[in-house]
Amino acid sequence: MVASEQYAVSQQQKIIVPNKHGEKLVGILQETGSKEFVILCHGFLSTKESNVMVNLADALRKRGISSFRFDFAGNGESEGALQDMYLREVEDLHAVIQHFSRENRVATAIIGHSKGGDVVLLYASHNHDIRTIVNISGRYDLMKGIEERLGRNYMQEIREEGFIDVKNKKGIVSYRVTKESLMERLNTDIHGACLQIEKECRVLVVHGSADKIVPVEDAREFAKILPNCKLEIIKKANHGYTSHQAELASAVVDFI
Repeated sequence: MVASEQYAVSQQQKIIVPNKHGEKLVGILQETGSKEFVILCHGFLSTKESNVMVNLADALRKRGISSFRFDFAGNGESEGALQDMYLREVEDLHAVIQHFSRENRVATAIIGHSKGGDVVLLYASHNHDIRTIVNISGRYDLMKGIEERLGRNYMQEIREEGFIDVKNKKGIVSYRVTKESLMERLNTDIHGACLQIEKECRVLVVHGSADKIVPVEDAREFAKILPNCKLEIIKKANHGYTSHQAELASAVVDFI
C-alpha cells in the first residue's frame, strides 16, 4: 500500500448525524485537515458507497479537500423507511450542514448525483448558505421518468390502493411509493426552484451524453435558466459514469 492510500484509509471517520425526525444518518468524513469541506449526496436507490460518491471523495482528497458522503434516511446504513421524497432529503442535507456548522466546519460546496442533483438544487433554492453547487445527471422535469418506474396506469393504481409496490427483476418488493410521496414529486417544481437560486451561487451541471435514464437534454434545460452555470457534457458517459469516472472527477474537482 502506498503512502497516499494509507493516508486515505487512516483519515476516514464514520459519523452519525440525527435528522429532524430523530433518525440516524450515517456518513463518512474523509479528512484532509481542512476546516472547509464538501458534501456528497447519492441518488435514488443508491448509497454513499456508490462508485460516483467514493471516487469523487477520493479525487477531492487528492486535492487536499475534505468531504462528507452520507446515506439519506432509508438508504444504506441510515435509519428510516426508504421513500422517494425530495424535500425529506433536502431536510436531511440541512441537518448534515447544521451538524458540521456546530462543529465549526464550513461546507463550501454540495454535490449531488441523479436524484441527489435535484436535492442540492432544491436546497440552494431554500437556503443561501452554500455558494457552489454541482448537479450531476439530475432530472429537470420530475413529471418524466415515473411511468417507466411505476407503469402506465400508476395514477389509477395509486388512487385505488393508496400505494404502489415496486418490485425488482426477481419479483421482490424493493420499495413502496405512497400517494404522499408521488404527489410530492409531481408538485416539486425544479424549474421554479432553480429560479430561486441566488445569482452569486456557482452551479456546475454535468451530464453524460449516453445517459439512458435521464436524457442529456435535461442538462441543457438547466443551463438555460441557471444564471451562473457551467455545463459539462461528458461524451459517451452513461448515468453512472461506468467508464468515465476519471472525466467526471476531473470536471467536478476542477470546478470546486
